[in-house]
Parts: sequence; C-alpha cells; structure tokens
Amino acid sequence: MGASSRRLRDRRRIERRLDTLIYDNRVTIAITFPLVGVALMVSGQEGLIPEWIAFNPYLMVIAVTVMALPLIGGLVPLLNRRLLAGLGLLVLFTWAIELTGVHTGYPYGEFQYERALGPMLLDSVPLFLPVFYFPILLNSYLLTLLMLGRESTITQRYLCTLAIVITMDLVLDPGAVALDFWGWFDGGLYYDVPVQNYIGWLISGSVAVGVLTATLNHQAVFDRLQECEYFLDDLISFGIFWGLVNAYFLNLIPFALAFVLLGLLFRVEWFDFAGLGAEATGGALRK
Repeated sequence: MGASSRRLRDRRRIERRLDTLIYDNRVTIAITFPLVGVALMVSGQEGLIPEWIAFNPYLMVIAVTVMALPLIGGLVPLLNRRLLAGLGLLVLFTWAIELTGVHTGYPYGEFQYERALGPMLLDSVPLFLPVFYFPILLNSYLLTLLMLGRESTITQRYLCTLAIVITMDLVLDPGAVALDFWGWFDGGLYYDVPVQNYIGWLISGSVAVGVLTATLNHQAVFDRLQECEYFLDDLISFGIFWGLVNAYFLNLIPFALAFVLLGLLFRVEWFDFAGLGAEATGGALRK
C-alpha cells in the first residue's frame, strides 16, 4: 500500500471517529452547552457566582470550540489546499480588521473589549477571535445553500450570505454589550450599538463573504449538507444562547431575530430535504 493510500485511509478513519463523536453528543453540544453558558453568564452578571467562573476566558474559548464541532466535522472531508488557504486568509483578515477597528474607530465605531476573551493579540483583540467569527460566517453560508439550493448563482449566494451575517450580528452585539463583552464609547441607537457598527459589518462582511464564496466548492458543500445532518447544529447553539441572553435583558428585537433564524433553519431544511430520500437529512436534532 502506497503512502498516499495510507494517508487517505488514516484521514477517513479520523473523519469517521469525529462523525461518531458529534453524532453521539449532538444534544449536549447543540443544546446543553449553550443553556449552561447562559445560566453561568447571567448568574455572573447578576453577582450570583464569581465572575472568574462565569466569564473565564479559557472556558469560553473551549465552549465555543465545542459548539463549533459540528462545523468542524462537516468541513473536514472538504478540506483541501484551496480551502485551507482561504481560511488562513480569513484569519489574517479577521485580526487585521479588528485591530484597525479598536485603534482607529473604523469601520465599526469607537469601541473596546471590556472582558478578556482569552489571550489578547497586541493587548487589543482576542487571539482566538477567528474561533468566534468563523461560525457566524460559515453558518450564514450553509443556511444560504439550504435557502437557495444547488443551482443558485455565486451572486445570489454572496448577497444572501452577507444578509444573514448582518442578521446574526443584529442578534450578537446587543447580547454581548449586555454581558459587557465589549462596548462603544458613545453607545448607540440599537441597544447601545451604533449604526456605524453595522456599516462596518457590511464592509468587512463583504470582504469575508467574498473570500469564503470564492474558496468553497458550493456543490461539494451542498452534497455534504445532504449527508451530514449535524452540519448546522452550531446555528442552533447560536440561536439558543444569544436568543436567551437577549430575552433575559429584554432585548426583544434581537430575541425575535434569533427565533426567526432558528425557525428558518428548521423550515428551510424540511422544505429542501424532505422527500429527497437522504437518510441523513431528517432534522437538525434527530438521528
């Protein structure tokens, strides 16, 4: 057996093991983790438990990584040099645009991080920022594929993905501000978030979505969505966590948008895949 055959066999073994790990723990990953996270952070915010427990930056990075396992498991079979290069470029872009934002106020407005989210790059932005940002970007792209289908054009995918990215940030930022993760010096009209922040997301998101759209083979991703029923479970985690956080702080519009995202996921997935005969597409939380 040649070296390439052994590498392929080893890769397939890793993929199967990761699939099994995620399938066997779907409810824990997609539901239990965000529910525990909400309970801890709200308790910490209200002074019921020590902040070093509720907002431990390393535990937060670990938790976000665990909730992102469905995305990781879904993407592993699709990894190639082109995708790795695109993701590497996005890592650099994420750091660069955030450093620019913190030090210049552009494009998001003048803001600062008020809690450490793990080690800080140049004492300014979280080193693990891509771990927090990539799920928003990838979930938006995957939901777009479910909404538009296999025959969508690259322009349709680009615009729809960008719209969902902005919608997810309309959910994320008010909750993050309420939890004192970050904040703007002058506040803002939308739950203390300025309009400029969303203009900034439109600018940076346009670049990031462009890189992702050009990097991913949408036919291969669509095929993976059909065979991998857990691929979008991280969007469920996002909706549960940030939906409940916003509900607790009476941020009603972000709460409603989180509910819409979850409802859209289940509805679109049912319309697109029910009746296709694909055994693995029976619902976001059903084996």
